[in-house]
Amino acid sequence: MPEGLHPSTHPPLPPTTEDDRVLWLRLLRSRRVGIATFFRLLGEHGSAAAALEALPDIARAAGVERYTPFSEDAARAELARGRDAGAELLCFGAADYPTALCDLSDPPPLLWVRGDVSLFKRPAIGMVGARNASSLGGRTARMLAAELSEAGHVIVSGLARGVDTAAHLASLEGGTIAVLAGGVDVIYPSENAHLARDISQKGLLISEQPMGLSPQARHFPRRNRLISGLASGLIVVEAAAKSGSLITARNALDQGREVLAVPGHPFDARASGCNMLIRDGATLVRSSADVLEALAPLAEAAATPQPELALDIAPPPPERRGLAETAALHQQILSRLGPSPLPEDQLIRDLAQPAATVGPVLVELEMDGKISRAAGGMLSKEPENTRH
Repeated sequence: MPEGLHPSTHPPLPPTTEDDRVLWLRLLRSRRVGIATFFRLLGEHGSAAAALEALPDIARAAGVERYTPFSEDAARAELARGRDAGAELLCFGAADYPTALCDLSDPPPLLWVRGDVSLFKRPAIGMVGARNASSLGGRTARMLAAELSEAGHVIVSGLARGVDTAAHLASLEGGTIAVLAGGVDVIYPSENAHLARDISQKGLLISEQPMGLSPQARHFPRRNRLISGLASGLIVVEAAAKSGSLITARNALDQGREVLAVPGHPFDARASGCNMLIRDGATLVRSSADVLEALAPLAEAAATPQPELALDIAPPPPERRGLAETAALHQQILSRLGPSPLPEDQLIRDLAQPAATVGPVLVELEMDGKISRAAGGMLSKEPENTRH
């Protein structure tokens, strides 16, 4: 269940009409509204419509004048572009939303998808690795993906060159999900356009980014958390010591997923990350049998009926604070934050203040560009020269 958000007896109901989806889209796409802020505003104000109405006042209280939420025209244009691309918008809490993402600390409120959403109901395994994979690495990825696909698992990867491409190709007939860093209608790299078309017809393309968005470097870490989040386990096939694949592996560990790695020669830089993972406790993978054996206990646990998951969202805000009290709390928060991310719940404990008091202040500081949120409910202070 997402951390950093607070208990409520009224979890958000997913939109049921296009007008409702427009409101959710407007709120999520509004400037400086991240995932945690989206759900907090929804909880505090009861609906996306009420949150949108309150946003200018919240921004003004944070020192941001003339704040304008994302426009209705722009939201409807995105929905129209999605329809033209044959994409569907899934909303958190809806029956077709992937339940595997519901226990993340920052589940996407909205997901664009193209393809077969029934794949979300099947067991999934993530696979990532080097873009410049060796011949052996590519063959290993294809073998593992093909055998695990034949065993009934959906293969989740990121449509990148190298290992990702090999994994998608080998599992195309059995079921594969490609998580994109840009819009679900923008294929990167362009050389995988044909593969992406085949996946949209036989598998599933997904993205939390707006339609038409070209991916940038900062989008890939957020994409990676969805690759690991959709799967019960993550296999790393060839990864350098400092690589996006290791970021995905860290995400998997934070999310409680099993991490598995294919060992490589100690002198091969492309294998150094995998060897480090194994040294630090990841399951060593020699064949698909190793993967299935490691994931068997998770499959048994998944077969056991679990209580229904619901996103915890913030309760109504406390009584309005005075200016002096607000300024003092702002200063206390900023003095405890630095460039290194700090968990929100740890910050609240350090402040010795009720979560319901601190939460709205964090929204104000985020709207003012003084703090930023990262995956996992982590907070950091923005450098002075990056604020606008």
